[in-house]
Amino acid sequence: MGNRQLKNEESGSALRKTLRKTHGSGVEIGARMALALAAGISMGALAPAQAAGGGTVIAHNTPLHLEQAQDLGAEDSLKTIAITVWLKSPTPEATQDRAVEALYTRGSASFHRWQAGDTAVAGSAPTAEQVQAVRKFLADGNLAVTQVDEHNLFVRAVGTVRDVQAAFNVELHRFQRAGATFRANTSDPSIVGPAGALVAAVGGLAEHRMVPHLQRRVNPDTGKAVAALPLTVSANGAFYSAQCLRDPQKQVFTTSGGLPVATYHGNRYGQDITNTALGSLPPCGYQPSDVQAAYGLDALYAKGLDGSGQTIVIVDAIGSPTIAADAETFSQVYGLPDITSENFHVYYPGGPPAAPDTGWASETSLDVEWAHSIAPKAKIALVIAPTANDSDLQAAVLFAIHHHLGNVISNSYGEAEGDLPPANLDAWNRISRHGAAHGISVDFSSGDNGDSNPSGVTTNLVLFGVSSPADSPWATGVGGTSLFVRPDGSIKFQTAWGTNLTKIVSAQSAGADPLVPPSPLGFQFGGGGGVSTYFAKPRFQAGLPGAYRHVPDIAYIADPYTGVEIICDGASCFGDPPGAEVGVIGGTSLASPAFSGLWAIANQRAGEPLGQAARILYDLPRKAITDIVPFASPDNVEGFIKTATGSTWYSAWDLAQPLGNPSPFISAMYNSPFSTSWFVITFGTDSSLATSWGYDHATGLGTPTGADFVESVAEAAWH
Repeated sequence: MGNRQLKNEESGSALRKTLRKTHGSGVEIGARMALALAAGISMGALAPAQAAGGGTVIAHNTPLHLEQAQDLGAEDSLKTIAITVWLKSPTPEATQDRAVEALYTRGSASFHRWQAGDTAVAGSAPTAEQVQAVRKFLADGNLAVTQVDEHNLFVRAVGTVRDVQAAFNVELHRFQRAGATFRANTSDPSIVGPAGALVAAVGGLAEHRMVPHLQRRVNPDTGKAVAALPLTVSANGAFYSAQCLRDPQKQVFTTSGGLPVATYHGNRYGQDITNTALGSLPPCGYQPSDVQAAYGLDALYAKGLDGSGQTIVIVDAIGSPTIAADAETFSQVYGLPDITSENFHVYYPGGPPAAPDTGWASETSLDVEWAHSIAPKAKIALVIAPTANDSDLQAAVLFAIHHHLGNVISNSYGEAEGDLPPANLDAWNRISRHGAAHGISVDFSSGDNGDSNPSGVTTNLVLFGVSSPADSPWATGVGGTSLFVRPDGSIKFQTAWGTNLTKIVSAQSAGADPLVPPSPLGFQFGGGGGVSTYFAKPRFQAGLPGAYRHVPDIAYIADPYTGVEIICDGASCFGDPPGAEVGVIGGTSLASPAFSGLWAIANQRAGEPLGQAARILYDLPRKAITDIVPFASPDNVEGFIKTATGSTWYSAWDLAQPLGNPSPFISAMYNSPFSTSWFVITFGTDSSLATSWGYDHATGLGTPTGADFVESVAEAAWH
């Protein structure tokens, strides 16, 4: 990776202390986690412990965060729940890990000889005899088997809480934390009998639901997502202005024509709220052609590099009942190839989805429409898990890998690494490694909350969390940027995605008076990143400091304040009456399918599956990736407020507070079309994360440069 160096200091020591406190001594954690996991070794592969009653303890299956939660008492014993039993492999995890590493080692006899079909697990898959032993154990416990993985990796069953507790020798309680209630086991499960030695992990004892990493713009005065607009097709397919940052302005605000008087000067974000013409709606938003032009994709399309012959796999939970129609309407409005049964297929490997969910429907629309926008000639395979539970999404990803639906899988969801039991982290890591063995890049969004625990929960220690499964050494973590373009469509600049707001003037309905003093609203959201507290640093990050996995690897457009247009039925996505609507959306849920679309084009150019993207990115030449570096504007917003007692000066730093990192940023005056209040909005203020020259936790290596990126990736594959 040349001289790319990490400037940020590593975080996460606090959570490592929590891990040691919860799961063992520093020696145990250091040996069993930091060193063993350098190769992605499952904790279940280590020597099993024996429970007091003679059963085998399935270690590291208890959520790490229970000491910060309130125990509400026992779960309803008659409630029916689903559990997933992950089986151990007959082949040691370290042996499997070395075999997959060899597929990525130039000069190895197995370099790029990707495994396919049943050979992907030959010699490493649990045997039919193991499955039968686990099935018998479950049946003896009055649990009904509902699914056996086609490669014997897991067995799923349902039963009452009472029967699950008896079978696994655990107590299941309800807990409350950060206003949410959830089920969790109070201790690690144990299994009596021969099945105990065959089990690596038990999922479903605790409720772990993945959160979609999408963000809609909100009304800052209410905190509620802004309404979408009824679809009215404009002449050029655009609805919102593509100009998010305007020239500096001076704005003077009085209080009923008198004091206090506030005078502000600086950049202006978004269009005037009086604009009503399609193509210039405020504040701003990008259509596909805007993003294609900005990232240099037009040059690829001119060469026929548009995803032809490739399939992008998208895994989501619950899905959208109108996705096919919505994606086709989107394609027609923006001049993209039609979405038909020839290039779009939906799979439901876990059965029909749960009740509709507008959040996951919006996520599904964003994923499909923007993977299609980046690689318009690629096919799309949409795999829908019936719920957002970990085990359902894990099974959906495995289904896509087992059937090799495509060479890249986009996953726009995650959960706090610190919220998951270590055994669950291992399960996600094994799944991503399974994909890497097939020559598939399993991509995950890095989260939308900067350095914070994605669940929004902190411990009694200082906790900087990363999102799982983006933290897996075998996955590719995709972070986010804010994108600003010139009138000619070229990139004006990019910053790390991270936004602060400060309110400076009240809404028109409240008199449009200046606030004295301005009211800081603080950090809104930003691209996730940091250092894993669990997974060791993979080989491809050898040039980065420390011993643990760094997230993200790469970044792409994500900020909803420089977001993209999507089209979805109002009843599906927006909680509105039925009918096609247009909204602007962002989040690393946008970055992941966009990058996966570009990776499909890179596979097309290389003429072969390239496998895990992260293992190539760090060795690419500088021209392939735009390094997102610290950047500030000379016209950041500053102001005076004059009162009867005198005047107060507010610097750009004052109006951006509170800041998690004193690094350069862009600020602008923002007249919200949703509330009519005025704000100072900042870009590049991603909690404590900051850009630097080279790799950083805000944007990883940077953003791909279109044609140079694709050509460099192909060159790396060939040589």
